[in-house]
Amino acid sequence: MKAEIITVGTEILLGEIIDTSGPFVGKQLANLGIDVYYKDTVGDNFKRLDDAISLAEKRGDLIILTGGLGPTEDDITKQVLAKHLGLELVDDQVALTKINDFYAKSRTNRPGNELIMAQYVSGATVLPNDNGFAVGMFLKFNSKSYLVLPGPPSEMQPMFNKYGLPLLGKEIGQQSLIESRVLHFIGIGETNLEDQLKELISKQTNPTLATYVKQNEVTLRITANGKDQEEIKRLLDQEERQVQKIVGKYFYGYGEENSIEQVVVNLLKQNKLTITAAESLTSGMFQSKIGSVSGASEVFSGGFVTYAASTKEKLVAVAKETIQNSGVVSAATAAEMAAGALKALETDLAVSFTGVAGPSSLEGHPAGYFWIGMALPDGNVITQDFNFPKSRNDVRDYAVKMGFKMIYDYLENN
Repeated sequence: MKAEIITVGTEILLGEIIDTSGPFVGKQLANLGIDVYYKDTVGDNFKRLDDAISLAEKRGDLIILTGGLGPTEDDITKQVLAKHLGLELVDDQVALTKINDFYAKSRTNRPGNELIMAQYVSGATVLPNDNGFAVGMFLKFNSKSYLVLPGPPSEMQPMFNKYGLPLLGKEIGQQSLIESRVLHFIGIGETNLEDQLKELISKQTNPTLATYVKQNEVTLRITANGKDQEEIKRLLDQEERQVQKIVGKYFYGYGEENSIEQVVVNLLKQNKLTITAAESLTSGMFQSKIGSVSGASEVFSGGFVTYAASTKEKLVAVAKETIQNSGVVSAATAAEMAAGALKALETDLAVSFTGVAGPSSLEGHPAGYFWIGMALPDGNVITQDFNFPKSRNDVRDYAVKMGFKMIYDYLENN
């Protein structure tokens, strides 16, 4: 089977966002043995998208369209495909109910065209959207196959993996079962991860390995096929053992939608431990991430944002002499911030962040340099420094994730 990927969106053409859908889908198709010969990007224009579909039909058997399924006037993908094929758009009742229930309970104004997200081309198999409203679809028509997916990666990737891949497997006559295991890594870049795993990647047949990047972390998908679940599990376990032996120190968890904060909060719950934080560099970002996890109140009652030196002294008892002698960007200050926060709120653990987000240097330290402190139940305090010379908000995001990783490593090893 020959495939062509069409990503839809003027914002991609203008460089306002980077296309991650094409590379992601291409890697997954390669795992199935489906060749991608062309990838096209089209703006939100009816005629140009229609022309792109016509050209793709001449060059391949499978046309995959991503993006343009939302409720705004420039979201035209399914309308163009329906008219192109001479078919009607019909409503998926499950999605329709989901949309109506949301707006009935929400104070958000209805955009007026939101119900289009529940429509699909007549005759297609609906792909449910577990993370949004716009349904996808798979359609066979006149010897061609069409797979239509939403644009946002948080919706597209889970839909493709859960619903699209099995349909494509059947389409190419795959007799064996196929299953993937998703591993998450923090503290290592995609290029470095691939380089360390290059021997496994160069020899891959079954299982196969594919990486894709989220902000300041990397996801590795191990995909295996076999005659039954027992064989697939054996293959996945075997491959994962080899991966973990090489890059296991960067690993933090499994699953499509898992995040480091979810994993850490769950571990804290399991161990019946509480946590707080004192944040300077990250200015509340760590606490916000914890608060985004359902049930976080079981382990987190509050914390401190201590941006100024005077606030560090007042709220978490950092000694004035420590700041004068060692500076705010130091192991000593990070340690006292963590210890002070733990004592103030009487938690089991406390984490602290202090450093230079940028763009300017501070106390002779370059932008991207920071310390994390972690106060432990036994009274000890761990500190670790990092140098991450990226943009200001990248530094802050990375610092938060490394803070969670330090907590994860402690909980896993104690």
